[in-house]
Amino acid sequence: FAEVEPKWQKYWEENQTFKTPTRDTSKPKKYVLDMFPYPSGAGLHVGHPEGYTASDVMARYWRMTGHDVLHPIGWDSFGLPAEQFAVQTGAQPADTTKKNIATFKR
Repeated sequence: FAEVEPKWQKYWEENQTFKTPTRDTSKPKKYVLDMFPYPSGAGLHVGHPEGYTASDVMARYWRMTGHDVLHPIGWDSFGLPAEQFAVQTGAQPADTTKKNIATFKR
């Protein structure tokens, strides 16, 4: 890992592999929405990977066919998992969610 990762990080940076394209509002628009990962409750849950894979494939397809694509990602932070965890442990949902988001970003 220590040998491979720097090589690819350099390549991705030099080739701007993951650069977000500048918006062209003259193109037809597409909105591709994922189920947001929810970092609440007792840990992290991102749902089922095939859902993210499918939406990523579609977003890439639409970009490659000339569309202006909005493919957001965010957090579904306060829902039933956070509430249930609070009931079971007495922990404040805001605190556990912030901690889990930090863990998710590592």
